[in-house]
Amino acid sequence: MSSNNAKALFACSRCFSRHPFEELSPGQQLCKECRGSFPVVKCTYCRSEFQQAIKGNTCTICKKCEQNVKAYGKPSACEYCNTIAAFIGSKCQRCTNSEKRYGPPVTCEQCKQKCAFDRQDEDKKVDGKLLCWLCTLSYKRALAKTKQSDADRRAHMKLSQERAAKHKEQKLKGHNKRPHRIDVTKLPPQPEPVETNGPTPAKITRMVGTHDPHDPNSSDHVVAVTQLKEKIALLQKQLSQKDSQLLTKDRQIHELKAKNFTAESELRNKMKSTEKDHDNKVNNMQQKISNLLKEVATLSKSKQRSDRLAATKNEAGTNSGSGTDSPVP
Repeated sequence: MSSNNAKALFACSRCFSRHPFEELSPGQQLCKECRGSFPVVKCTYCRSEFQQAIKGNTCTICKKCEQNVKAYGKPSACEYCNTIAAFIGSKCQRCTNSEKRYGPPVTCEQCKQKCAFDRQDEDKKVDGKLLCWLCTLSYKRALAKTKQSDADRRAHMKLSQERAAKHKEQKLKGHNKRPHRIDVTKLPPQPEPVETNGPTPAKITRMVGTHDPHDPNSSDHVVAVTQLKEKIALLQKQLSQKDSQLLTKDRQIHELKAKNFTAESELRNKMKSTEKDHDNKVNNMQQKISNLLKEVATLSKSKQRSDRLAATKNEAGTNSGSGTDSPVP
C-alpha cells in the first residue's frame, strides 16, 4: 500500500495504542477500551463531566477544580447558578466569563433561576428555549437516553419482523418440498397381469386401505401443522403484547424523569428562598444586637458620670464640715 492511501493512525493518550482519529474521544483522545475502563463522572464543584484517570478512584473532582482548591481553598456557592464553584469572589468562572461576554444573566425557562445568558443566537437555544448551562446538560442527557431507547425498540421490532419473515419463508420452502404426486388419471392404461394365485400385494394393500406414514397429506401431518400454526399465532400475539408493555413502561419512565426534574428544580428554588430568608433574619438580629450594645454602652457611661458626681459631692460635704475653730476654755 502506498503512503498516500495509508490511513493515519493516532495514539491513545492513556494506553498509547494507535487507532484512527474518528475512534478517539474528543478532548482527552481516549480509545474505546480506555473509555470503557475509566468511567465518566461529574465534578463535585463545577458539575462538568470528566473521565477518571485511575481505576477505582473515588475522587469526583476534576483537575481544574483540584488545582483551584489547592490555590484558593474550598469554593462557595455561585450567586447566579448556585453551583459550589466560586473560588474567587461570589461568582464561578463560567458565569463570570459569560457575564463579560453576553451581559447580565436572565431567567432560565426551565429552572426559573436567573442564571442563563442570552447569546443573541437562535441556534444556541435548546428546542427554542433559553436554558442555563445545567439545564442544557440535563436536557441533552435525557434526549440521548430517549434516542437510545427508541433505537433499541426499533431494533427489537426489526428483529421480530425478520424472525416472522424467516419463519414464513421456511414454511413456504417446506410446502414446496412436498413430493409431487403423479396424476394417475393421465397415465396410459396398462394391461393387468393375469391373476394366477390371487391378487398382488400392492392390490391387497389398496384393498385393505393402509396409508403410507410418510405421506404429507395424512391426517396426522395436518393436525401437527394446524397446531404449529396456532402456536405461532399465539406467540406473535404475546410478542405484540410485550412490545406494547415495553412502550408503556418507557413512557412512564420518561414521565417520572420529567417529574423528578421539576421536583428538583422546585426544591432548589425553595432552598434558595429559605437561605435568603435566613440571611435576612441573621442580618436583622445582628443589627438588633449592635443597637443593644450601643444602648448598654451609653447606660454604662451615664452611670459612671452619676457615680463621679456623687463622689465629688460627698468630698465637698466632708471638707465643709471639718472645722478649724479653737475649743472653748
